[in-house]
Amino acid sequence: MKQKELDPLRLKEIVKNFNKAKVAVIGDIILDKYVFSLAQRVSREAPVLILKYEGEEFKLGGAGNTVNNVRALGAEVIPFGFIGDDEEGRGLVRLMETLGIETDNLIRLSYRRTITKTRILAGSHHTVKQQVLRIDVEPEENIKEEDYRRLIDLIKKNMDRFDSIIVSDYGYKTVGDEVREFITGLKEKIICVDSRYDVLKFKRVTACTPNEPETMQALGLKNLDDNSIIDAGKKLLELTGNRAVLITRGKKGMALFTDDGDVEFIDIYGTDQVADVTGAGDTVIAIFTVALTVGADFLEAAKLANYGGGISVTKMGAAVVYPHELVGAIEDEFGR
Repeated sequence: MKQKELDPLRLKEIVKNFNKAKVAVIGDIILDKYVFSLAQRVSREAPVLILKYEGEEFKLGGAGNTVNNVRALGAEVIPFGFIGDDEEGRGLVRLMETLGIETDNLIRLSYRRTITKTRILAGSHHTVKQQVLRIDVEPEENIKEEDYRRLIDLIKKNMDRFDSIIVSDYGYKTVGDEVREFITGLKEKIICVDSRYDVLKFKRVTACTPNEPETMQALGLKNLDDNSIIDAGKKLLELTGNRAVLITRGKKGMALFTDDGDVEFIDIYGTDQVADVTGAGDTVIAIFTVALTVGADFLEAAKLANYGGGISVTKMGAAVVYPHELVGAIEDEFGR
């Protein structure tokens, strides 16, 4: 299917205006911990590697990575969510503050731990370190109704400070039923949803950005190909009542479906040899939403998001993409 012509100067102008966007991010904020090690030998105690600790690094994950990507694009970002009243939560706040991200609307819960994902990376002195193990700390306690109401009150209090909302739902219940109903009722805002398990529950918003596995899970499909994805995208559009559905397809690029009946396939940008797919979806929805917020149409926003996704997977870990990188991608494709 032939893609509509896009104007590279127009795309650059959209990127130039990113700093005018004001975006709220509501969702599951995660602390990502990376432990770097040197693989030395196999243990005599058990058939496992002995790793020599070399250092560690902390990054914003989940909705936090989306927040960081919006920040890196030059837009104003306001995060909303829950963290634990623990050392991980305090570390997450310090990390955000170091990056210049406000933390006033993060609610500390004494009864629930901060979501933390620890990745152990190992390698030799002369090789790229690879992930050999991941340990997840996932809170099991349900969020109390009064805390959901506190979250809604904070969103209401800051309503005049943002023009669009990104829902970053990793399945840890930050966006409970009452919060979801409140958000989807804000018809004056641009609302884009990235939900791992509940995309069909977000009705009549601006757009959703599921990947292929999430699309298959939502529709009960066993596989997707270039033909069946058209029916799948149209079905998602029908079931949600959204204005657009953007399905990310890994090395196959993206498929965009809009409520005017248009279907656009966008080829992958860059190489299909990726370094790390961690957080690529966060980059995609950040760019897509920021572009829509400053006046891009759905195809323009999807094209810029596709550039960002292609750039993101060349970087290790949950990475951000900057405006100058998007401009470079535009020039790489269009030659100007």
